[in-house]
Amino acid sequence: MIKNIRNNYFLGAIGVLFCLTSCQNYVEVDPQDRLNSDQVYRDVFDADAAVVGIYGKLMGLAEKYVVLNELRADLLSPTINAGLTLQELNEHSVSINNPYANPKDFYEVINLCNDVLKNFKAMAEDNRIDVDEFNERYSDIGTLRSWLYLQLGMHYGQVPYITEPIENINDIQNLNQYTRIPFNQLIDELVNFTESLPYTSTYSAGSSLVINVDGYNTAKFFINKECVLGDLQLWKGNYVEAASHYKMAMETGTGSGNDSERFDTYRVKYAEIATNNDLAVGYLRFREQDARSLVDNNTQGWRSIFAREKDALWNTEWVWSLPFDSDFAPKNPFIDLFSNQGGKYLVKPAQNAIHLWDNQVQRNGFPYDARGQKFSYNMINGQPVIMKYLYRYLNSTTKTPIDLFVRDGDWLLYRAAKLHLRYAEAANRDGEHRLANALLNFGLQAEYTVNGETDVTNIEQTKLPFPYNFDARQGDFPYFRGDWHRNGGVRGRAYVQRAEVVGDSLISIENNLIKEAALELAFEGDRWGDLVRIALRRNDPAFLADKIYDKLVKEGNPKADEVRTKLMNTANWYLPFNWRKEE
Repeated sequence: MIKNIRNNYFLGAIGVLFCLTSCQNYVEVDPQDRLNSDQVYRDVFDADAAVVGIYGKLMGLAEKYVVLNELRADLLSPTINAGLTLQELNEHSVSINNPYANPKDFYEVINLCNDVLKNFKAMAEDNRIDVDEFNERYSDIGTLRSWLYLQLGMHYGQVPYITEPIENINDIQNLNQYTRIPFNQLIDELVNFTESLPYTSTYSAGSSLVINVDGYNTAKFFINKECVLGDLQLWKGNYVEAASHYKMAMETGTGSGNDSERFDTYRVKYAEIATNNDLAVGYLRFREQDARSLVDNNTQGWRSIFAREKDALWNTEWVWSLPFDSDFAPKNPFIDLFSNQGGKYLVKPAQNAIHLWDNQVQRNGFPYDARGQKFSYNMINGQPVIMKYLYRYLNSTTKTPIDLFVRDGDWLLYRAAKLHLRYAEAANRDGEHRLANALLNFGLQAEYTVNGETDVTNIEQTKLPFPYNFDARQGDFPYFRGDWHRNGGVRGRAYVQRAEVVGDSLISIENNLIKEAALELAFEGDRWGDLVRIALRRNDPAFLADKIYDKLVKEGNPKADEVRTKLMNTANWYLPFNWRKEE
């Protein structure tokens, strides 16, 4: 089933680009060209090739992942250029021929995962790979399969849970062969399987899959197991377990001898007000009241999260990201999706999203959130254009393509801000409201400092057991720096005013966290899952239905009332499991 791409393993620097040129051939082989498993799975290099091939195939899901998770929710809307298929998703009325609703694409990757997992077991049994090599690769692909099933569950509700490779994936549509299980049962299966995997860390530094080029570590190509475990436990409602997994990911830099790694990696660091060499919304020093001094370029500030080279600072924010390169397949789908310059401009920020950003207030008093109209989208030729995926494609001044034939970019999958918001959601549900509020707003040191107290022995730390233990102490006499002393909070880094707690702490903070996820993570592929998870947890379909309704009303869509009524029935949240053999 799998074609051997062992020759010239990773091809030097091309390994950094995941051998994307060969990924399609790797998984799309004519029957007469297929090799026996003993010709493919011979050693660790063949195992690595199998891993690379899976991720190459995964990248074909990038457009569907973003469209399903954002257009079905409340922050993304179709443009006048969009066809019927996108309009159907926006209005939650999907026809049987809608290609975005076809689950086959997900199952193609899942079936490859099943094939690879089966063969990895055989390799380990025959000592073709050692225990450590097996544990890392088996756990990686197993976790990726669980993530894919989580996507299927949140979009389709009831799906077949298949863990063995099958010859013809079109058989999956046959209910007599493959029973569909409900979403809550699927979550149970995913939690049990993923928690049983033998390895939860990222690939070890000495792994043949990890290459360092210009400071960029290819480990970021691979799914983060602790984050997925945290997400699964969050969906399950096991909040201590979720927080524990997230905390392990958040502590990735702990113990490093490099101060930048130790104090900055996944910490959501405060702004560097003197140099602006950071990932924060900021202004030139002493010109904070001058809107023209907003730090707005590809190498400094919040915008650079999406625009900068994959350098050391990029590594402190990004947990999982996959690159598209113009010289390799598959092609970057996001330029056609989002750009009105050389693209098809099919979707745009919803008025609802724009309204959310415009109703924020910056800490200098300016009545907007710079993450919105300045960075997440721009007005180009009078049209709102989502920019997070386009900074490497459009000239920063003219907003025209740098080169129509150079369409590099990234699939934005998981970063530190999302990790903090998810951790805070779990902590808040476990009763740690103060901690959750600190991470949401201005950070740990600000929250746990006592006015007038200069002795840091008893302040600037949570004094809680794992997974809620944080040390943000910073003292000079004697000199001391806790691992979390640079944490600035999600809203602190964004330079917006505090999100206040009103009424019941648990619900108010949770509402603030989900709103903040919209402000911070818009268009990155998280929104549908956030709305479904909270609505299910509260047994409150209106939580989801009202947000979709508000989007449609602000867009002037005459079907707004009809859609809200439909979404008040949770059965109507999910896509029809319409299997199409040919696209």
